[in-house]
Amino acid sequence: MTTGIATAQAPTVQSDSDSEVPSFSLLGKKAFVTGSSRGIGRAIALGLASAGADVAISCNTGGVPAEEVCSIIHSLGRKAQYYAHNIAVEKEIEAMCAEVKRDFGTIDILVNNAGINRDRSFKKLTKEAWDEVINTDLTSVFLVTKQFIDEMADRGWGRVINITSMTGEIGNFGQANYAAAKAGMIGLTKTLAREYARKGVTVNAVAPGFTKTRMTEGIPEKAMEVVLAATPMGRMGEPMEMAAGVVFLATPSAGFITGTVLDINGGYSM
Repeated sequence: MTTGIATAQAPTVQSDSDSEVPSFSLLGKKAFVTGSSRGIGRAIALGLASAGADVAISCNTGGVPAEEVCSIIHSLGRKAQYYAHNIAVEKEIEAMCAEVKRDFGTIDILVNNAGINRDRSFKKLTKEAWDEVINTDLTSVFLVTKQFIDEMADRGWGRVINITSMTGEIGNFGQANYAAAKAGMIGLTKTLAREYARKGVTVNAVAPGFTKTRMTEGIPEKAMEVVLAATPMGRMGEPMEMAAGVVFLATPSAGFITGTVLDINGGYSM
């Protein structure tokens, strides 16, 4: 299967610290990416595997998309397995994380990507729609991170990367629940970064702008014209462009970066 992704090579590092070159290899690392059978999560899983990591992926229902991601990762010579669980439910998260630990042992890189949107104006926003988005997009990040971050700290190395959104920084009409969840994720990211900085664990966020995924397929044509007109680059982002930022933050050479939000939005918000 042709993927267009180059496999990783072991880095060559000089012994003289003044001559060291950046290392972008993830060989020997194990990653877990939530919500990774489609869209941005899929691109992240493939990007991490292309850099050398074994990757556990999660999805709500499993099926062909999840199997395809695992198949591509296997073709890159890396281990992959998917776990079908509803991360809006605490017991499901506990079961999922137990299965990941059983199959992968330790996780070095955690990417909290899973998320949903239930868009409507605040006047029409129900408590049910609020809870559904907050539980899936924010509370799950707390619960999944709880399962892995202290073990990273005990080993003295780890990466937690949270996929927030430009909407969490600037807001968006009809997305009060989604914006609140994504803004909360940014606050959690910065707090954990401070708490774990001296334990060898970095915690960062990536904030995608409008990206070609199923979530943006339903945007009306006229609304999309407004979005593109407001984006200096004049186009939507590609999932792999978001993944590139995640892969960089996961690498050994990004070890002095923590508590930051990497904006990847084509200049829409600067």
